[in-house]
Amino acid sequence: MAVVAKVYGPALAAFAAGSINWGSDTIKVALATSTYTPDQDAHDFFNDVTNEVSGTGYTAGGATLASKTSTYTAGTNTTALDAADVTWATSTITAKWAIIYKSTGTSSTSPLIAYVDMDNSSGSASITSTAGKFTITWDSAGIVTFTTA
Repeated sequence: MAVVAKVYGPALAAFAAGSINWGSDTIKVALATSTYTPDQDAHDFFNDVTNEVSGTGYTAGGATLASKTSTYTAGTNTTALDAADVTWATSTITAKWAIIYKSTGTSSTSPLIAYVDMDNSSGSASITSTAGKFTITWDSAGIVTFTTA
């Protein structure tokens, strides 16, 4: 399943201020259960994320994104942030939300960037792996896209 993220509002200010650098910062994706409720306006740091998953093959704080890119397409006036797909091999976990954030090593200073509803529908279903691969396949357009008008 290809997924596209929704941006946390405070992340735009953090990008504008230069406190998030997609290319050089450690950007991670963590997983949360269905009992976490993202708040685009109020959640600004990783310590606002509740109910991170736990299970075999998953490390608290999530996985570091590899092969990060940012590209601008003049024809559509869009900037896309992307990275390699993420896999937790041989894992037993259940997640509804994927949380993308800049890791500073301290949750109260690690700015949130975006979140993904893993079910990609209006339901509350979660995705589960049992002693197998849990993979996030980012949308071919990018994890996050910004359009300028």
